[in-house]
Amino acid sequence: MDPVIITVLTILIATVAALVFEAVRIDVAALVCMLALGWTGVLTPQETLSGFSSNAVIAMIGVMILGQGIARTGIMDRFSRAVLERVGTKESRVIGVMSLSVGTLSGLIQNIGAAALFLPGVLNISRRERIPASALIMPIGFAAILGGTLSMVGSGPLILINDLLRSADLAPYGLFSVTPVGVMLLLSGIGFFFLFGKYVLPHSESPGEPVSEQDKLIEALHLPHHIWHYAIPPDSALAGKTTVQSVVWGRFNLHILALSQGGETEYAPWREAKFEAGQEMALLGNKEDLREFASAYNLIQQERGDRFSSLNDPDRAGFAEVIIPPRSEMVGQTMRQFSLRKRYAVEPVMMFSKGEEVRDDFSDRQILPGDTMVVYGLWERISDLKMDSAFVVVTPFTVEKKQDPSRLWGATLCFLGAIGLAMTGAPISLAFFTGAIAMVLIRVLTIQEAYQAIDWKVVFLLAGLIPLGVAMQKTGTAAFLAEKVMSLVQGGHPALVLLTVAVLSTLFSLFMSNVGAIVVLAPLVVNMAQIGGLDPRPLALMAAVCVANSFILPTHQVNAFLMSSGGYRNADYLKAGGGMTLLFLVVVVPVFYLFYL
Repeated sequence: MDPVIITVLTILIATVAALVFEAVRIDVAALVCMLALGWTGVLTPQETLSGFSSNAVIAMIGVMILGQGIARTGIMDRFSRAVLERVGTKESRVIGVMSLSVGTLSGLIQNIGAAALFLPGVLNISRRERIPASALIMPIGFAAILGGTLSMVGSGPLILINDLLRSADLAPYGLFSVTPVGVMLLLSGIGFFFLFGKYVLPHSESPGEPVSEQDKLIEALHLPHHIWHYAIPPDSALAGKTTVQSVVWGRFNLHILALSQGGETEYAPWREAKFEAGQEMALLGNKEDLREFASAYNLIQQERGDRFSSLNDPDRAGFAEVIIPPRSEMVGQTMRQFSLRKRYAVEPVMMFSKGEEVRDDFSDRQILPGDTMVVYGLWERISDLKMDSAFVVVTPFTVEKKQDPSRLWGATLCFLGAIGLAMTGAPISLAFFTGAIAMVLIRVLTIQEAYQAIDWKVVFLLAGLIPLGVAMQKTGTAAFLAEKVMSLVQGGHPALVLLTVAVLSTLFSLFMSNVGAIVVLAPLVVNMAQIGGLDPRPLALMAAVCVANSFILPTHQVNAFLMSSGGYRNADYLKAGGGMTLLFLVVVVPVFYLFYL
C-alpha cells in the first residue's frame, strides 16, 4: 500500500476517533486534522488552508447573516406563534409541523439556509413552552437534510450530479426526478421522530445546554411558572369587583400578571383596578388554586394567543430578585402605600423578611431594610426598577432588542434575491454572501451584528474537515477504499449493488463533504454499473441522494450548524442518527430498485 495512503488513513481514523469519543472539542479535532495533513506533507500549505476559502464555508457565513437579518424582522417569531395556535403545545405535533415546513422549504433552497431560517422560531417555541431545545432542534435539522432530496436543486450533490452525468455522456435528470424518493424520505423521517422521538432525543440538560438563570431561580424557590389565560364572561361575579375585593392574592394565592380588553393590556393591575366582563387575564399560580378561582367566578379558560405573548416569552419577561437597601424610600412603607404595581407594572410573587418566607398576600406588610422580593414582569419594566436607587435587582437579565417589522420587506428581498441568484446558476457562496452584504447596506443589520451572527465554531469545523476530503481525493485514498469495497459485489444481485452504493455513500458522507463524496463516488458508481450490466444513471442519482445520509456524526453542515443551539454531544447524534441512518437505507434501496433501476 502506498505510504501516503497509509498516512491519510491514519489521520482519518484518528480524527473519527476524536469525534466519536469527544477527546477534544469537535472544531479543535477538525483543526488538528487539518494541520496534520499539512505537516505530514500530504497537502501543500495552500491546500491545507483551502477550507477557509471554500464555497461551503463562505456560503454558511452568508446564510448565518441572512438568518439573523430575517430573525430581526420578527417573521419567524410570528410563524412560531402561528404554529402554537394551530397545533397547540404538544411536543410531537410541534415537531411534526415544523419538520414538514423546514423540509419542504429545503427542497427549494439549500438545507442549511432552511435550517437557519427556522432556528429562531424553534428556539422561541422552546423557551415559551419550556420544551427542551434538544428535543426540537435535531428533528428540524434532520428534516432540513431530508428535504434537500425533494428536488434536483435542493442540495449540492444533486445539483452537481447532472454535470457529472453529462461528463460521462449520460442524460441528466429533470428538476423533480428525485421528488418521489425525497417525499418518502421526508415523511419517514418525520414519522420516525413522531413515534420514537421520546426514546432517541435528549430531553435533559447537558454540559452543552446550561441551565438558565430563570430555571435556577424557579427550581431554588419553587416558583409557579405556568401562565394561565382566562376570560371573564358576562355572568361572572368577578365583573365589577376590584382586585382587592376579589381576594385573588389572599384567599386564592394567585397573581394577576395582566388584564386585556379591546387591544389594551394592563400589566400587574393595582388594587383599585376593576374587572369587567369580556376581559382576559393572565394568571400565575398553582393549578389547584386556579381551578378553585375559576370555579368561584365562573371563568372560562382560554388558549394561548398573541394577547399575552410577551409574558410567555423568556426573552421579554421573567422573575427577578429585588433587595430593598437601607436608604430605600420603600423602607417603613407597605407595598400598598408605595403602590409598587401602579408605579412599575410588576407583580410581587413572594418575599423574604427577617428570615421568613412569605408567599401569601403581603401587601400590608411593612418593608424592612434587607427584605428581598421576587417579582414577575416584563424585562423593560424590571429594568426601570434596576435604574431606581430604591431597589437592588440581583437577577441578571438583558432587555431584548425590539424587532423591527419595518425591515421585513428589505430582509425578505435580500433573502429571496440570494435564493434567486443561486437558482439561476450563480455560485451558492457568492449568491448568499451577496444577500448578506445587501442586508448590511440597507441597514437591516449593522456590520457588527453581522459579525456576531456568525458561529465561528461551525466555520472552523468545516474549514478543518474540508482538507481531509481534498487529501482523500488527491492521494487516491477514496478511490482505493471504494474500489476494494465494490470489488466484493461485482456480479451480484442488483439489490446488493444498490445497497453497497448506498452504504458506501453514507460512509463517505460522514468523513468528507457531501459534494466531495459525490465527486469521488460518481465515476466509480458509473463504472461499477457498466461492469454489472446496469443502468448507471439511477445508481449515480442514488449516490447523490445517499450522501445526504449523514446523521451519525455532526459533520453535515446542518448538524454542525445546529449542534451548539441544541447543546448536543456526539453521543446524541449516534443515538438518534443511528436509527435515522438505517431508516434512510431501508427506504432508499427498495424505492430505487422498484421505481428507478
